[in-house]
Amino acid sequence: MADTIYIDEDVGVDETTAQGTESAPYKSLQFAYLQHPGVASYLMRKSKTGAVPEGSDDSVRLEWKPAAKSALKKAANFYEQQKKKQAREKELAAQQAEDEKRRQQVLEDAKKITIEEDMSLPMSEKIKLDEKDPVKVKLRKADGSGDKGTRVRVHGRVHRERKQKDVLFITLRDGYGFLQCVLTGDLARTYDALTLTRETSMEIFGEMWEVPAGAHAPDNRELHADYYIITRKGKAAGGEDAITNKVQAKGDVQTLLDLRHLTLRGEKVSAVMFVRDAVEFAFHQTYKEHRLRKVSPPALVQTQVEGGATLFKFDYYGEEAFLTQSSQLYLETCLPSMGDVYCIEKSFRAEKSLTRRHLSEYTHIEAELDYITFDNLLDHIERTVVRVLEITMSDPVIAAYIKEMNPEFQMPEMPFKRMKYSDAIEWLKEHNIPNEEGEPHKFGDDIAEAAERRMTDIINRPIFLTHFPVEIKAFYMQKDPNDTRVTESVDMLMPGVGEIVGGSMRMDDYDELMGAYEREGIDPEPYYWYTDQRKYGSSPHGGYGLGLERFLAWLCKQHTVRDCCLYPRYMGRCTP
Repeated sequence: MADTIYIDEDVGVDETTAQGTESAPYKSLQFAYLQHPGVASYLMRKSKTGAVPEGSDDSVRLEWKPAAKSALKKAANFYEQQKKKQAREKELAAQQAEDEKRRQQVLEDAKKITIEEDMSLPMSEKIKLDEKDPVKVKLRKADGSGDKGTRVRVHGRVHRERKQKDVLFITLRDGYGFLQCVLTGDLARTYDALTLTRETSMEIFGEMWEVPAGAHAPDNRELHADYYIITRKGKAAGGEDAITNKVQAKGDVQTLLDLRHLTLRGEKVSAVMFVRDAVEFAFHQTYKEHRLRKVSPPALVQTQVEGGATLFKFDYYGEEAFLTQSSQLYLETCLPSMGDVYCIEKSFRAEKSLTRRHLSEYTHIEAELDYITFDNLLDHIERTVVRVLEITMSDPVIAAYIKEMNPEFQMPEMPFKRMKYSDAIEWLKEHNIPNEEGEPHKFGDDIAEAAERRMTDIINRPIFLTHFPVEIKAFYMQKDPNDTRVTESVDMLMPGVGEIVGGSMRMDDYDELMGAYEREGIDPEPYYWYTDQRKYGSSPHGGYGLGLERFLAWLCKQHTVRDCCLYPRYMGRCTP
């Protein structure tokens, strides 16, 4: 070992390539002491000016001098701290190695444990996890007294698990509910039990018990397992590939959408899907109550409804065709033979929009009503929305999901506020809400989404915005006979999300419709089947379309409609 170590604060380096010699000095005393503790002498120097000018010689350098005692003491203390730290780390590593060795031995022993179903037990009753019929599923009392509980067989995936001494608690999920399962004895010591991972598919047999006082479990009951099977190929990945590492609540949005097939297993995402299912059912039930008949119009079309800029075009056996924007025109053709009709189908819009309320593919709930007035149409939409909400909220499970996601939710009161477009223009001017050009709104403006939403949020109740100018609405909309500048049209606006319904009375006069084609520069020939409705017994009729995802975004208080469908499709995303 060298008797003297050199430290040059200007040109030295704190790396193992330095040797601590006069020609290859270290940069700091602390690093030098760590490499060479307790040598006879530590010599240090630095430039007179605090920096070494480029190209200068040693004439500007101070002489080598012994390190100060206080600096040496600090370096020695730091060295002792590092020694202790390394010793602790070595001890910890040894302990971890020993623990891993013991764990591996436990796992090897666990592989030798086998479990078999006790065939002397009563036959198991297969149930879904939410089944609570007291006749079918009896519970044993928590203290073990009284009659035995029903022996059941359940299937599901591991939602969470925890070990407590020699007891393994598993919360199982099957899409209908949750059930706590208690595994004891050899059941909790098998290799599968010790290496259990979240989302593993399991079949568990056992007796249903009440949960002891002070304990908590879904539906205040638990399954005391006597046997279980991990479904073939049902064991979920663990380690770095574990689902909890793949998807996290506050993870990158695009990553979560790439892994939508996994995020759908989360409680919040699946809750929205449960509400969606309930809402769709409620629409079907409401329409049946109102005596509307369901039809299924085509998705592949050769006509447009609301402008060519939003059409997805494709080659159809050598002909030009489009994905439908709306089923409205086809619904109108059903009125003479079927009466009032509705459909719940996909619609497609090619808008290059990335706002939180736009999708390229969305679920369109549409209805057409025969022999009605404009006021009849508004009343119908109002009653439909309220009835759908009544049916949805009548299911306590669904109501609980909605209240959890949207604690401030309150049933909208009828009648909804009715506001004409011209009155809305005045309201926006009075409240200093400008148009997209930053100027005061004027009659004829297409009220932008931001202004519309601000107005709705301030008024804070559902609004029927009616009587839009002819120029900013679709060609088929009926003009108001009392003011031919405007149409008998309506947008229903909801706080927080804006427009969720668009509707109108439809032109029922042949000549007027032909004039509308001409005004909009539309060739009437492809629309012959639509125009014929005005030649063969026309009638006053109207209808509307409701965007299901926007309705759900409002009801479940979701930031974006993308969270309200199974696999969202919008500009730039068509996977998975």
